[in-house]
Amino acid sequence: MSPHHTASERRPSGELESTILAALWAAETPLTPGQVQGAIGAALARTTVTTILSRLYEKGTVTRIRAGRGFAYTPTEDAPGLTARRMHSELQKEEDRSTVLARFVSQLTDEDEQLLRDLLDGEAR
Repeated sequence: MSPHHTASERRPSGELESTILAALWAAETPLTPGQVQGAIGAALARTTVTTILSRLYEKGTVTRIRAGRGFAYTPTEDAPGLTARRMHSELQKEEDRSTVLARFVSQLTDEDEQLLRDLLDGEAR
């Protein structure tokens, strides 16, 4: 399989969501699907952008307000907040949380481990 994507290949799961969220974060103001489409500069149909925004809304990742006959969307969290929420969601799926956390910590760099220790001790933001 070629490492380069062709127009006929499907994108990896979540790639379009990430691209759309990046556009919303950069905008710092609510965007309509058409504005998102313009911001990402991708050859995506507006209906595709609308579908992805609707899915993000259903997940609670974005909020929406009325904008004419449609909606304008805003992310509910910044990128670090969304990542933290995803990590927490994955942890909740596992019965053996202790093992998951132990393996997570064992794979941290020394710097990240120290940062985590500082956060747990209340020494970092």
